[in-house]
Parts: sequence; structure tokens; C-alpha cells
Amino acid sequence: MTVRGYLEADGFHVIEAADGPSALQAVTRDRPDLVVLDVMLPGLDGFQVLRRVREASQIPVIMLTARDEEVDRLIGFTTGSDDYVTKPFSPRELALRVRAILRRADNRPEAAHEDEVLRFDGLSVDPQTRTVLVDADRTVELSALDFDLLFALARVPGRVFTRRGLLAQVWGEDFFGDERVVDVHIRTLRRALGDDASAPRFVGTVRTIGYRFIGRPG
Repeated sequence: MTVRGYLEADGFHVIEAADGPSALQAVTRDRPDLVVLDVMLPGLDGFQVLRRVREASQIPVIMLTARDEEVDRLIGFTTGSDDYVTKPFSPRELALRVRAILRRADNRPEAAHEDEVLRFDGLSVDPQTRTVLVDADRTVELSALDFDLLFALARVPGRVFTRRGLLAQVWGEDFFGDERVVDVHIRTLRRALGDDASAPRFVGTVRTIGYRFIGRPG
């Protein structure tokens, strides 16, 4: 069974696009709840399409990659996807990933229900408006998932989170994919905040374990 056939059998309405320009048109025209985007699209590749989608929308995106080099490129990509699946994969695995991400989008973590603005030296995080300010005057545009990741870290400064712990809290308990997706989003988050991984102000790496928020109280 094809990926489309499997997703439709699982209850999803699927719209297909044969190339990058058609994919962009479909996203604009049909406003889907989620995009599954192949890195190897003709016309415009998946990275170019993702960048343009992110200019106008924070719609969840799952990237399909064929090689480890593409995963490395995703990790270095400023505009992050919500997840990635490496070929070859089973249609069932992809359908489970799709359902998990849509469930997470419909049921945001506690960040959506907190009122208090988190204030640190050089950073403020407002969960009500879901806005982030750096150095008091620069608004940072984050995807919904990257905001949730930042909030999860910043609401308990100093606490060390494993990758699996962050996956459970931000992606959801039913996420079963590659833990490296956390590294993808930490890299994206740091770039958006202007945080240098070698001398971070906000998100620190705990070697062999995971990450923690290291911002100083404002």
C-alpha cells in the first residue's frame, strides 16, 4: 500500500504535490493541518519549500530524508521541521508520527495554560501571547514546537532534561521517533535566540545527557 493509501485508510484526507512549487501552492490553497515534505522534491527541494512555508505559517511539517547527510543538514537548518523520518520507512510508522504530531498540536503542553511571563537577563517568554523577546527589543519568531521547547526548559531553570524527557514533555508520551529530533530543534532554537552553542546564554548542553536552561534571572 502507498503512503497516501495508508494515510487515507487511517482516516486522513490527503492532498499530493509532485514538485516543490506545487507543494507551496497546495499549502497556500488548501491550508492542511500538517505537511509531509520530501527533501528530494524536484523544482524546489524540501529545504527550500520548508523555508518558504515557515515565512507565512507554523503548520507542522514532517521531513522525509534518504541519507544521514540530509539529517545532518536538517540539524543545521535554521527553519526547523517538527519531525523527520528517514527512508526506508513503513507507512504505518509515518501514520503514527502524523497522528502524534496532530495530537500534540491540538493539546499543547502546560505552556498554553500558564499566565506568568518568564523574565531573564536578556530574555522574556510570554506563554499567553507566545512571544519571545531578546535583549528587550528583538521579537523572536519561533515555531509552535520550538516555543514549547523553550518554555519547557525555561520554566525550570537549571534542571537537566534528557532528550527522552523533552520528547515526552514537548512532543508527547507517544512519540517513538529518533531522539536526534531534539538536537534539530535545540539548534534551531539557539540560532533564533542568537545563542552561541560554545558559550550559551540561555540553553546549555549537558554532555552525554541532554540540555538545561541557564539564563540568569532578570
